[in-house]
Amino acid sequence: MDLFQYDFMLRALVGALVIGLAAPALGIYLVQRRLALIGDGIGHVALTGVGAGLLLNRSPVLVAVIAATLGAITIELVRARGRTSGDLALALLFYGGIAGGVMLVGLSNASNASLNAYLFGSLTTTSPADLTTILVLGVAILVTMLALRPALFAICHDEEYARVSGLPVRALNLLLAVTTAVTVTIAMRAVGVLLISALMVVPVATAQQVTRGFRSTMAAAMALGLFAAGAGIWVAATADTAPGASVVLLAIASFLVVALGAAGWRALRRRTGPAAVPAAEPGEPVAEPHEVVLG
Repeated sequence: MDLFQYDFMLRALVGALVIGLAAPALGIYLVQRRLALIGDGIGHVALTGVGAGLLLNRSPVLVAVIAATLGAITIELVRARGRTSGDLALALLFYGGIAGGVMLVGLSNASNASLNAYLFGSLTTTSPADLTTILVLGVAILVTMLALRPALFAICHDEEYARVSGLPVRALNLLLAVTTAVTVTIAMRAVGVLLISALMVVPVATAQQVTRGFRSTMAAAMALGLFAAGAGIWVAATADTAPGASVVLLAIASFLVVALGAAGWRALRRRTGPAAVPAAEPGEPVAEPHEVVLG
């Protein structure tokens, strides 16, 4: 039986593909800034928004967007002003977000199934309205990340240079923070708040094993995210597994295969000929010529 003949499976597939493209397109900037775990922290704040929405009988996703956005802006302002380290700010988000979320969900008397849907994803229950939200916001995230690539690369690679060049560093940093919050909340339906960070980071880490330029790394990461999302939904449909977990495990499996293959290829080259000095080590994206931003 072809499970994709059902509307709910088609909605799940389309939603996963959009998120599979958008999450790595944003994640490459977070990895470049060594903020790979910020998605987890914001996800925990989003869980507090979910709990508040359930308690107040309001849309959990809408309240989660508001809470995650406020949390992301707060951590960016704290980081920029240097009042505490980035690691400490992330820790506060982790602990405060998960504790507040669990407490509010408990006060709302919501079922465990309802909580698990946000923690681990429930893409097969995506409604047409949910899919529309995912499509609109996902496309907006994707277009923003691609259109502002030179400027965003500049602030992620060397913030001081970007500031001297005349770029609006504070505004671009806040844009990244807000975009991360929106990505986390729309991906709650796909992989859940506890797993979304993996979809932002793992495809990027995989692409870095075999690419050198920033643009090629970004393109490869998006392709890998698309593959993991589509294949994960197919595995979930045929093997009756959790969609979010299937997507993330396939992304991790791709990383292991590519990393082992790249290591084997490098070892073979060392044995068969003199080692050439590469322009840049894999895993260290460099700017393309058109990405040098001058004021």
